[in-house]
Formats: sequence, structure tokens, C-alpha cells
Amino acid sequence: MGEAKMNLLNTCQTVALRYRFLYENVGGGEPQLIFEPHPLIELEVDIPKPTEQPEAELKPEDVDYNVDVEYLRSLDPKDWKSQDHYKVLGIETLRFKASEDIIKTAYRKIVLKHHPDKRKALGEEIKPDDDYFTNITMAYETLGTLARRRAFDSVDPEFDNDIPTSSELKKDFYDVFNYYFNLNSRWSERPKVPKLGNENSSRDDVEKFYSFWYDFKSWREFSYEDEEDKDKCQDRDERRYVDKLNKAERLRKKKEEMSRIRTLVDLAYNNDPRIAKFRQDDKDRKLAARRAKQTAAQQKKDEEDRILKEIKLAKEQAEAAERARIEAKRQEREVMKKALKKERKLFRDTCKANSYFTDDCDKNLYHITTIEAICERLTLEALEDLNKNIKSNGKSAFLKAIEDHEKHLQREKQEVLNAAKQTNNKDKNTAVIKIAPEWNEENLQLLVKSVNLFPAGTNQRWEVIANFINQHGVFKKDSSKFTAKLVLAKAKDLQKTDFSKNNLKEQANKNAFDNFKKDKKAVLSVAEEEISKKLEEVNINGMNNGHRENSVQANVVEPKPVREKEVKEETIVKTEKCVRFDTLPWTTSEQQLLEQALKTYSASTPERWDRIAECLPNRSKKDCMKRYKELVETVKAKKAAKAAVSAK
Repeated sequence: MGEAKMNLLNTCQTVALRYRFLYENVGGGEPQLIFEPHPLIELEVDIPKPTEQPEAELKPEDVDYNVDVEYLRSLDPKDWKSQDHYKVLGIETLRFKASEDIIKTAYRKIVLKHHPDKRKALGEEIKPDDDYFTNITMAYETLGTLARRRAFDSVDPEFDNDIPTSSELKKDFYDVFNYYFNLNSRWSERPKVPKLGNENSSRDDVEKFYSFWYDFKSWREFSYEDEEDKDKCQDRDERRYVDKLNKAERLRKKKEEMSRIRTLVDLAYNNDPRIAKFRQDDKDRKLAARRAKQTAAQQKKDEEDRILKEIKLAKEQAEAAERARIEAKRQEREVMKKALKKERKLFRDTCKANSYFTDDCDKNLYHITTIEAICERLTLEALEDLNKNIKSNGKSAFLKAIEDHEKHLQREKQEVLNAAKQTNNKDKNTAVIKIAPEWNEENLQLLVKSVNLFPAGTNQRWEVIANFINQHGVFKKDSSKFTAKLVLAKAKDLQKTDFSKNNLKEQANKNAFDNFKKDKKAVLSVAEEEISKKLEEVNINGMNNGHRENSVQANVVEPKPVREKEVKEETIVKTEKCVRFDTLPWTTSEQQLLEQALKTYSASTPERWDRIAECLPNRSKKDCMKRYKELVETVKAKKAAKAAVSAK
């Protein structure tokens, strides 16, 4: 296929196929080998980044050992800690990069030349107690021991502890800070120290670099600069004290060192153009996201407004249609009502014009009441047919209507009885046989009272009346409760009853005052002192809340004594009209509920008396206020009596 060459360029690798050959038959003869040029194909290939090669370790024979004899002669053997040990051994240029072999080689070379015996042999005068060879020995002992060398390197006098100045910050950022970070990287406990990089460094590399330096772990320590030598102490306590002082001083210097490193990192981070670019990118991205969010929110709001307008329009149209339907239905009801009223009036006028189709006074009254019942029961079509029938047939049609009405009532009564029988049949298997409820005097009074209390039009009126009688009525031990049908049947039965021939009214009038007096006495005998005490607390709370009821209580006039005759007459009159709740005596439980409600709802409670009335199911707001005033008057009368006795 030919030959291929690969040229390694700075940006890509180019692969070129120089030629190709084909083996074909030309002109029907023998096949020939044909060479054709091939088009050049260029491919861009990512070239791997060159990795940094580790520095080659110096060998002892490659190092120049330059010993400064004048410097050695100037040293004081007693002040060996202040000397430069690397300079003493002649490896000043290598310093912390010098290996153990280099240090040993340097020490051997300098010993061979500067040992006191060697110099004495050359005729030099040697002072045994003050010879600079002691400094050479201490330099080797310091650099030849790992812990001592590390302590000396930590306080190397040649190390630059400065940070970039303001004038240096104006120069090239990468050159300046590369120098300082590379210089301080020698203190890192972790071997791999990331580089600062350049303007093309990725965000991950930059973040890793600053994360490393913000969490920098330094092995640098300052034990070499201890002012006190604990080995010279006389006893253990003195050594402990000196060790404590040295540790405190090391810790202080260590904090200063970490503060210097942190200041360097902060200075680089705040002046790094890449960080500024990243912040601007983040700001632009957040701004774009915020704008997109605002745009989406505005679009969503516009869509919601549009939907709300459509819903509102549809609702208005539906309401308009509903109003039109209701109005049409109302007009239809009005027309039906007028027509029904007209037919009822026609029916009444026809019957009245014909003297109710009877000459008997008793039948006349019966026909009148039956006419009203028929008007309430029959529908418009039935009344129209009845009026036409009476107009054509007269009395016979009227009597037939009365007969049909009586049959209807009889059927309803029979249905009630059948329902009661079915109920009794269901309860036959039970252990307790319940007796039908008895219509005694108390239950009849409750019936009359509930009929007036729940007028026509009340929702589920007869069920409500039955529940009222079952709750407040008097029953035998094994008797059942009243149902809505039984109550309705009894009400219709009472409606037909001629009270002029009945002694129920007379008995009610006769027993009303006795019952009232007995119940009133039972209520008034209930712990009046306790009631007065509780009401005094309520009054005090009301005064503290600044309620207007204080002025009402202050202006209350003492009640006038009520004569027994007046009470009796009033009771009889109200009994005839069906006794109301406000004339019934307060029971002990009602009194306790009232006191509790007065404590619960203070004078500052809005609609206080409405809330109190809700706590008493059988009392109205007016009843509660009236009872409260009566009790207040009682308390005031007792206070006045006590004040009069004490004055005497």
C-alpha cells in the first residue's frame, strides 16, 4: 500500500499516504501495475500534555564543596546555634536540597583538611578549648540527624518569609505568586503540591489549588530557637517548667507562620484574574437564570390571568343564566301562587255564598275548618277541577270533596299505625318490649309549645318537634320515643278537637301556677351563696375589662315584689298561648352552664351574649341577659342588706 509518515506538530498529527498502486488489465493484455497519487488526509489529534519530570537527584561527586575558611575562623564555638551549618560544610548553595550522602561527603572533606591534628602538623597553633572545629562538628551533628536538621531548616536564615508588596502586585500576577507559592511549598506535609497555573487553567484546577492552600498543613516548627535548654536544668520540676515555656513560644511562632501563609493565600485569591472572571461568569449565569425565571414567572402569571379571566367570564355567564332561570322559575311560582290563591278564593267564596252547603251550626263550623284544610292540601289542578265540579254539581260535589278529604286523613292515620306496627314487629325479638309513648299533660304542653317555637317553613319541622319532645318530655321506663308521624297525627287530632267541650285547658290553667311555684322554688333553693360568689367574680372581671355592663349594673333598680295573684294570672294567660321559654324556671344545670359561659367569654369578647346563648341550648340571648340581671340584682340586694346591718 505504500508508506505512511507521521509528523508530530504543536497542534496536530498529520498522516499522509504518499501513493497507492492498482493491478488492472489495460487493453485486454497482461495486467499492469499502475501507481496513482492519493489525496492528503489531515487528522487533528489531541497531544498529551508533557508531564513534569522530577529533578534528578544530585550525586556527591557532582557537587562543588566551597569551604569559606575566613568564615570558619570567625565563628565562636560557644555560639554554634547562630551559625549557618550549610555554609560551614561548604554546601551553602544546596541547603535543604542536599542529601544525606552529600552532607556526609562534605563533612569528610572538611575533616580531612581542617581537623586540629592536620592543621597542627602543618604548624598551625591550636587552642583546644576555642577551636572552630567544634563548629564543624556541631554542624554535622545538626544536619546529619533528621530531627535536628528539620528544626534548623524550619528557621533557615536564608529563607524568605516575606509576602508580595503592593508594588509587586502591579507586576505579572503569575510570575510573582509562582515564586512565593513554590518557595513555601517546601513546608507542606503532603508531597504533591498543586501549581498556580496560568490564565488557561481550568476552574477545577484553580479551585483545587486554593482549596489545598486554604487547608495547608505545614511541618515547620521552631524548636531550634528555644531560648532555654532543658538539658541544663538541675531537677525534673525545672525541666518541666522550661519545657512548658518552650512549647508556648513554639505555638506562638507556629500561629504567626500559619497567619502568614493565610495572608499570602488571601492576597493571591483576591488578586487572581481567573477568580474575578469566574465570579463574573457566576454573576452572569445567575442573572441569566433570574431573568429566565422572571420571564417564566411572567408568562405563567399571564397564562393564569388569562385562565382567570376565562373562568370569571364563564362564571358570570353561568350566574347570569342561573339568575335568568331562577327569575323564570320565580315568575312561574308567582303565576302559580296567584292562580292557586285565585282558585282558593273562588273555592271559599263559592262555599260562603252557598252558606257552606248546610244549615246546621255545628256542621257549618266543621265545613269551614275542612275547607281550609282542603285548600292547604290540594294542588292547583285539583282545585281547578273541584271548582268546576262544584259549579256544575253544587252541594254533591262539595260533600264528595269533604268525604275524599276525610278518607285521605284516614289513610294517613292508617299509614302511621301500620308504621308503628312494623316497628313493633321489628322489636319483638328484642329483650325489652317498649311501650308506645304516652300523651300526658307535660308532653301535650311541649307539643303546643314546640309548634309555636318551630313555625311552618322550618326544615324537617316535625322531626325537629319530635326530637324536642323526646328531649324534654316525660316518659315511662320502657316506653319508646315519639316519631315525626306520631307527632303530626297528634297535632292534626288536636286541630280537630273542640276545646270548648274539652277540660284540657281548664286543667292546664288550674295546675299551671302550682307547677310554676314548685319549679321556681326548686331553682331558687340552689346554692344562692355560691351563685352570688361566682357572680361577684364575674362582675369583678367585667369591671376590669371596662365593659359597659358595669353602668347597666350600677343603674339597676331593686325589683318590686310580685304579687301571687299577678304571677298566677300571667302564668294562666301564657299557658293558654303556649308557655314560652323565658317564663320557664331555670334549672340547676342551666344555671351552671350560664356561670361557666360567663367565665369563658369575658366582657371584651365580641358578641358575648350570642356566644353565651349558644352554650345554653334551650335559652335565647334575651333569656340569658335577663337571668344575669336578676342575679346581679340579688347580689346587690344582699350587699345592701349587709351594709345596713353593719351600719346599725
